Amino acid sequence: MALAHAILGSLLLCPNSGYDLAKQFDEWVSCFWEASQQQIYRELSRLEALGWVSSENIPQEGRPNKKLHQVTDLGRQELAAWIEQPSEPTPIREDLLVKTLGGYLVPKPSLQREIERRRQVHQEQLAYFQAIEQRHYQDLQALPVEEQFRYLTLRRGIRYQADWVAWCDEALELLEKSSKTV
Repeated sequence: MALAHAILGSLLLCPNSGYDLAKQFDEWVSCFWEASQQQIYRELSRLEALGWVSSENIPQEGRPNKKLHQVTDLGRQELAAWIEQPSEPTPIREDLLVKTLGGYLVPKPSLQREIERRRQVHQEQLAYFQAIEQRHYQDLQALPVEEQFRYLTLRRGIRYQADWVAWCDEALELLEKSSKTV
């Protein structure tokens, strides 16, 4: 998936400035895609050059002008065409799994600490996503269809983080029961 498609999908809901889009990415898109504010601004410029987004300068008092971006008809066509194409799973590149693979080379408490630390990271992200779910998605049937699709992406993020927490628990339990120590 290209960052371009994540931006187009996000801008479908409403026009946004690069700053607001970056905030939206942090809250709504981070469960499946990460991008820095600088990456978003660069990509917005590229999308505008391709004609997939247009922008409008909004004057503001006492602050720099705000540049609102919105998806063009060409951008909608591009996103729709991309959505209809088959996609393949993204390859996993996970440092913790490489560390676990060779974990027998270091003292067991060292690997346990790293897994415990990562468990905490995933638990915090899981709680963050669950809080969003509680705030915004109590009555799914009453939501506009666009929000129902956004909810599906959030649910995947929740399940991803929950699976990591469960795997960390499983790994810690196995390491705790393991009698071999380096």
